Amino acid sequence: MQSYPVGDTPLVPVGSHCILELYDCPTNLLNNPEFIEQALVEAAYRAKSTLLKEISHHFEPFGVTALALLAESHISIHTWPEYGYIAVDIFTCGQHTEPQKACKYLVQTFQASKHVLLTLPRGKLSPQVQKKLEESLFLATSER
Repeated sequence: MQSYPVGDTPLVPVGSHCILELYDCPTNLLNNPEFIEQALVEAAYRAKSTLLKEISHHFEPFGVTALALLAESHISIHTWPEYGYIAVDIFTCGQHTEPQKACKYLVQTFQASKHVLLTLPRGKLSPQVQKKLEESLFLATSER
């Protein structure tokens, strides 16, 4: 059974999906909706993407979720101030975007002492690339 699309479509990725984990961030930054919204807008700019709309929600007693709708897809930021932790998701399509630059900016802006970045190609990939991707993801999840 194949887990990749079959057909005459060219074997090309359509975009890049970055999963960014930020650790040991200052609590005051993670519970500040205005600061997070500004970081979100700047991250969209750094990714060379087109910001269409943003929305955020401040949870009680703490935590913020902020989303940016991009012409090229989206950026989401979810904070857990009580753990000093932020989960970021950046998906951009198009050859002009640079989501890794947005990730680097967010690591610096939120003063993370540790971070993990996983970058995945999105779209139709060659069977060889798809197999390597599936194997690496399986290994990463199996080692827990």
